Amino acid sequence: MIAFVWVMLGGALGSALRFGVGRIIPFSSASFPWATLCVNLIGSLLIGLLAGYVHKRGPDSESLRWFLMSGLCGGFTTFSAFSLETLSLIQLERWTLAITYVLVSVLLGIGATWIGWTLLRAQ
Repeated sequence: MIAFVWVMLGGALGSALRFGVGRIIPFSSASFPWATLCVNLIGSLLIGLLAGYVHKRGPDSESLRWFLMSGLCGGFTTFSAFSLETLSLIQLERWTLAITYVLVSVLLGIGATWIGWTLLRAQ
């Protein structure tokens, strides 16, 4: 149960930070989504740094991992988790699986977004 609390607290902070970046770098449909790109890249760098740090600290850092990686980074951007999982596959030299994961995630993600948008737009 304590894991949920740590993730929730980190997620709240990450979501607030994400909202703040969106306020600093607003997006309009006529411009490039700089805020989202920045959040995704910052989140990816942050989760990589945190994964390295937690790996060095060992199993005593469970609460820290929940709060920072699942919570903060997850609330800030789920792209960071996607990036870490892809890196893990690459480090294991599972190249075909890594490339498939990237292509399927991006293409199906865009497709699912389009389907959802289309379904609700038709209402």
